[in-house]
Amino acid sequence: QVQLVESGGGLVQAGGSLRLSCEASGGTFSDYAMGWFRQAPGKQRGLVATIRSGGVTYYADSVKGRFTISKDNAKNTVYLQMNSLKPEDTAVYYCAAARYGWLSPNAYGYWGQGTQVTVSS
Repeated sequence: QVQLVESGGGLVQAGGSLRLSCEASGGTFSDYAMGWFRQAPGKQRGLVATIRSGGVTYYADSVKGRFTISKDNAKNTVYLQMNSLKPEDTAVYYCAAARYGWLSPNAYGYWGQGTQVTVSS
């Protein structure tokens, strides 16, 4: 059973930066694809970025060039560096792990509790 704990959310002005962290425990971290999802009020949860066990990454079009996903296998931690933040980035951000697959939300069987990111204009 994999447990995920996010941290790093908060309130930031538009144009600012935040770095989210997600520490995993209970599994072999390097075997999993790790993803960041977000859900704004009244909207469905959507994939923001994901990184496969081999390091290949994928980004949603809305965050390309602004967000960077990375991981440290030694620390069992995945990060999401968010730059040039916009008010529309405001959402609860969730970390998730997938043993098989990586692009479909249905592939992710383990989820963190979420961390709020609020971007003020």
